[in-house]
Amino acid sequence: MSSPVSGASAPQPAPERLELVPPRQPERRRSRAWILLLALGVIAIAAYLWKTTTATQSTTIALASVRTATAGPGSVQSTVRITGTLAAQKSVTITAPRILGSRSGLNRGGDTNFGPPPGAGGGGGDFTLTLLTLAKAGSRVHAGDTIAQFDTQNQLQRLDDYKDTVLQMENSLRSLLASTASTKEAFAQQIRSAYSDWQKAVLDLQTAPIRADIDVEKYKLSVEEMDAAHKALVVQAGFLETSQQAQIRSSQLNLDQARIELQRAEANVRRMTIKAPMDGVVVMASIVRNGEYGQIREGDQVSAGQPFVSIVDPASMVLDGTVNQVDAERMRLGQKAVIHVDAYPDIDLPGVVIGTGAMSKASTFRARFVGELPLRVRIQGADPRLIPDLTGSAILVLNQESAEVTVPREAVFQQDGAAIVYAQGPEGWVRKPVQIGAASYTTVAIHSGLDKGSVVALAEPRP
Repeated sequence: MSSPVSGASAPQPAPERLELVPPRQPERRRSRAWILLLALGVIAIAAYLWKTTTATQSTTIALASVRTATAGPGSVQSTVRITGTLAAQKSVTITAPRILGSRSGLNRGGDTNFGPPPGAGGGGGDFTLTLLTLAKAGSRVHAGDTIAQFDTQNQLQRLDDYKDTVLQMENSLRSLLASTASTKEAFAQQIRSAYSDWQKAVLDLQTAPIRADIDVEKYKLSVEEMDAAHKALVVQAGFLETSQQAQIRSSQLNLDQARIELQRAEANVRRMTIKAPMDGVVVMASIVRNGEYGQIREGDQVSAGQPFVSIVDPASMVLDGTVNQVDAERMRLGQKAVIHVDAYPDIDLPGVVIGTGAMSKASTFRARFVGELPLRVRIQGADPRLIPDLTGSAILVLNQESAEVTVPREAVFQQDGAAIVYAQGPEGWVRKPVQIGAASYTTVAIHSGLDKGSVVALAEPRP
């Protein structure tokens, strides 16, 4: 019995442990609450830091992905570029001399010395022009200098022929005058003899009273016959006078023609020597030689009236080009320009607009509604390398402005009809409306809306 009792009374200390636990539970709950609050605070701080860091990283990436430029002071020029070819305002084109005179060899003893005409196996005889000497291309000459000499052999031969022809015709005319005078005098003697015969017949008729009737009739017939013969000779004398005058006039005309041809031949000889009419630089023309295009040189044959050389004044060079009719509205006489020559990239010469066209014309390489006007720009300054027909361009200054704030043209955008720029701010790009001034192909002047030193985007930023 003692064992069960002692066994039943042994677990008594357990209730005492239960009574000690309840006072400790509130302290654990408070600790848990504080731990939870601390954890929430740490989470909130971490979330804030993460958000801030993410925003900063996003802004940095956005800034790094856009090209930028810094607004600063500068000079802006609004320009228009035109293309064209060079020409000289003061220039003279020298043409091959035109050989004057008859091509038929009139009054020259026939065509034996004339030679075959062009295209018939010959070069045209007297009218063939062969260059013996020629000034060098690009050389400077003065007025009166000899720049070309043509072969004078044919012209000298032509001149000698006509000198002989004139001399021969003068002698022939004198012989004709003497011959006609002799013939006229001989015919006049016949008339006088016929008149004398008529007078004798009249005297014989006066003896009619002592003559037989048959003799009287004979005397009457003789008077009538002598009178008719005399009158016929008088009429023939008029015809002879007219014929002789015609022969003399024909000979005189031939002589005058020969003298004219002689004067032409003398002038042709002088034309074989070409002299410079002004000071300038020699510029050669081009011809087709053996199927190839090249400059004229000594030994070439040229046609009468064909341009073969030019004398240009390098100080009077101009650029003849065309400008779009829209840009032409802003063209003014006296506008400054800069001339560039395609053949010489190192040439950079100033220029000024001296002329514009009044009417536009359609361009060959553009739509018909696009009109172009001719424009002439005078080159101020000289360069010995400048010659006509070189291609080049001119940059015309339409407007020029010095501004405190300028930005690249690609930094200005249009939105709702207004100009804006994107300026860099503390938290990213800030859109700013601006008022622009003069604009070139690369730079725009800003009048207001942007401070000097601001960093602007060269491309529209993406959100």
